[in-house]
Amino acid sequence: MWITCLQENMSRGLGVVGRAVATRATLPVTQNVLLTTDQSRLKLTATNLEIAISTWIGAQIDHEGSVTIPARLLTEFVNQLPDDQIEIDLLDGSKGVTLECARFKASMNGLDAEEFPPIPTVEGGTTVVVPADVLKGAIERVAFAAATEDSRPVLTGIKVEIAGNKLTLAAADGFRLGVETVELVTGVEEDMGFIVPAKTMQEVQRLIGDRADDITITITEPASQVLFKFGDIEIVSQLVQGAFPDYGKLIPASAGTTATMKVEDFLQATRAAAVFARDGSGIVRLIVSPGEDGAPGKVTVESRAEEIGGDQGEFDATIDGDEAKVAFDSRYLLDVLGVLGSGSGTVTLETTTPSSPGVIRATDREGYTHVVMPMFVQW
Repeated sequence: MWITCLQENMSRGLGVVGRAVATRATLPVTQNVLLTTDQSRLKLTATNLEIAISTWIGAQIDHEGSVTIPARLLTEFVNQLPDDQIEIDLLDGSKGVTLECARFKASMNGLDAEEFPPIPTVEGGTTVVVPADVLKGAIERVAFAAATEDSRPVLTGIKVEIAGNKLTLAAADGFRLGVETVELVTGVEEDMGFIVPAKTMQEVQRLIGDRADDITITITEPASQVLFKFGDIEIVSQLVQGAFPDYGKLIPASAGTTATMKVEDFLQATRAAAVFARDGSGIVRLIVSPGEDGAPGKVTVESRAEEIGGDQGEFDATIDGDEAKVAFDSRYLLDVLGVLGSGSGTVTLETTTPSSPGVIRATDREGYTHVVMPMFVQW
């Protein structure tokens, strides 16, 4: 016997690394998962050559060894096994394995571990530490603003800036910008910046889950790779090369009108308007109206679709400044309001003219800013 481990642990480990398995591969071995013994534990690794995820699970090791097995086959089979011990043995020449669990038994052909791409090691670089929940929240509120098309590769990444004990994430797709600054547990003496693929950051967010431990981030010198390490998980990713836009210039320095409102009110009105906006180019119109004679102000959210009709909803808001009108793509508003959540939280919307960007800030998150470009409509 080579190794023995619990089905639950194997299933969990395969679930961790599975998202890094290549789906369409010119190198067939990248559709496999690498199983190798490492310091009395079983190490699982998968890579698509852009990102590599490794995790360690407890196992009883009889002797050292390694092999690669088709990830989909191994994962689907292990997930169907009962909650019991799995005994795994290497086939001759480490070209496959046999698995036994309770009254189930299978053999799987694989490839020699030497054919698996070497996983980069990130050593001797710059390291910072950030609380897990802080990083997870920042990624959630920023990553969705990154571009999904490759026409401008730098916009498919998230700009990470580290200055002293502050870490800033910024993402933009040409129509919106999300920025959040958080505090580090340990910072740096020299400021630095690099671009991490948004897909990598979203995997980090997913794998953090409900973890409470800190995240260690290490960047190679020169900046070409980044390592995220937490618990028994390591994620190594290539960095995006190129110049990220100077996003600071996209944030208006001042606003003619500021509306402060409950997130849930803004979100509900936008969802209702979006029903009609789907047939009207996705556009929702906002009219910000100050109150008169001490009465509270209000925000009106409306949408129009020539063939099916229209919608209008309004809610109370505290208005500072003059009346303002501006139109946005409903999807962009729903995205940002969705991640800010509902309940008793409040947000501010800052704007000046119908052609000015809208700036959304969460009043309980000092370091968060979201900019949405306006849509041009006939008022």
